[in-house]
Amino acid sequence: MRVRLDYGRTGLDVELPDALDPQVIRRPGAAPLLDPIAAVRDACARPIGAPPLAELARGRKSAVVVISDRTRPIPYAVVLPPLLDALAAAGIAPERIEILVATGLHRPCTTDEFVEMAGSDVVTRYRFRNHAARAADAHVHLGRTSGGTEILIDRGYLEAELKVVTGLIEPHLMAGYSGGAKGVATGIAATDTIRRTHGPAMLESEVGPGIVEGNPFRADLLEVARRAGVDFLVNVAVDRQHRLTGVFAGDLEAAHAAGMAAVERQVRVDLPAPADIVVTSSGGHPLDLTFYQAIKGPVAALNLVRRGGTVILAASMAEGLGSADFRRMLDRLRAGGDAMTLLTAPGFFCIDQWMVQHLDQVLRQVSLVVVSGELEADALHGLPLERASSVEEAVAAALRRSGPRARVAVIPEGPYVLATVRGRTLPLGRGAHDAAA
Repeated sequence: MRVRLDYGRTGLDVELPDALDPQVIRRPGAAPLLDPIAAVRDACARPIGAPPLAELARGRKSAVVVISDRTRPIPYAVVLPPLLDALAAAGIAPERIEILVATGLHRPCTTDEFVEMAGSDVVTRYRFRNHAARAADAHVHLGRTSGGTEILIDRGYLEAELKVVTGLIEPHLMAGYSGGAKGVATGIAATDTIRRTHGPAMLESEVGPGIVEGNPFRADLLEVARRAGVDFLVNVAVDRQHRLTGVFAGDLEAAHAAGMAAVERQVRVDLPAPADIVVTSSGGHPLDLTFYQAIKGPVAALNLVRRGGTVILAASMAEGLGSADFRRMLDRLRAGGDAMTLLTAPGFFCIDQWMVQHLDQVLRQVSLVVVSGELEADALHGLPLERASSVEEAVAAALRRSGPRARVAVIPEGPYVLATVRGRTLPLGRGAHDAAA
C-alpha cells in the first residue's frame, strides 16, 4: 500500500505492507467553495449574529484587520480583497487601514512572506505590521480575567475605531479549535498574557484537540477577547489543498460556534478501537517548518494510539527546531532534566515552554519516532525519542516491539484531522485517559 503524507511542500510517499491492513484516516472534508471570493463577500454582507461589515464600518475613520501569521495555511489573497472592499465601500481609505499580523510569540513575517500570504496587490496598497509581544510599551493593560490573567493587548489594535479579526478554524491542541478569540488573546497579546494562558497548570487541565466544553484555556481567551473588543469576525475552513470550504463571519462567539460545528463535521473521524502504531504528519507546509510546530502531529495522535504504543512523525522541519528559547528548553531536557519539574519550579518561565510541555505529554504516553529528511542529523540527539531514516524503517521497528498483529493507523494530514476512539476527545495532561479504556 502506498500512502502520501503531507510533508513539506511536496508530500512524502510511504509504502506499507498490504498484510498490515493499515487504516488510512482521512477527514470527511467538504467540497471547496466554487467561488470563494464571492463566498467571503456574501459572508461579510450576511453575517451571523451581527450587522453587515460595511454597515459596521460606516462612519469609522480607521480600521485594523488582524490576520494569522505564515504558520496557518489561510489563502489571504482570496479572503482579504472582498473584506477590504467592504471597508472601502463604507468610506475607510486604504491608508487608514492597518493589517496586523497576529504573530503571538512566533517570529515576525517578512515582506516576501506577506506577498506569499496575501498577494502583491494587497501588500502594495495596505500597511502591514507584525505584532510584537515582547515590546511592553506596545500594549495596553485592560485589567485581569476572572482567572487572574493580565490582559495586555496591542495598542494599535485598541486604538483603531473598527476591529476585524480573521483566522482559521482547525483542531487545536489547547483551544479545542483555533480561530475565534485566539486571534486576539494569543495573537496580539503581550508576553505576560500568553505566559499565563499557556502556563503549565493550564495545559495539564481539560485541554486538547476538539475539547470545547469545560476547557479553561478557551474560557480565558474568550474573556480576554471580550475585554479587548472584536467588532467583526471572519473565520474560514480549508481543505487539504488549502482551498476554502467554509466562511463564518459576524459576531465573535456566534460565528465561531457555527464554524466549529461545521469544521467538526469536516475533520472528525471515529474509530472503534485504538491503534498500536500511528503514522502521522504535521500537516505539511507551513505547519511542519519547525520541530516546535511539528509536535502538533503526535499530540493529535494521542486521541487514537493506545498508551505504550508508538507514534511515527514525518515532518520536513526545513527551518530546524524552532526559536532560540525553545532550543534552550530542549537542551535542558538533553541534560537530564524532567520537563514538569523544570516548568513548575517557582518563578520559572521561558518563552515557548508550552510546546516542550506538549512534547512531554506525548512522551509520557507513547514512544515517538521522528522521520525528517531536512532536520540536521544530531538535532534531536539526547532527547527521549528516536529517529529513523524512513517511515518504512520506523514501522518495521515498531512492529518488532508490538508484534506482527499490531493495529496500524495512518493520518496523512496529521493535526488537521480529529481522529478519536468512539468519539472520545481526551485531555492531554496527567488526567488523560487511555484511549484503549
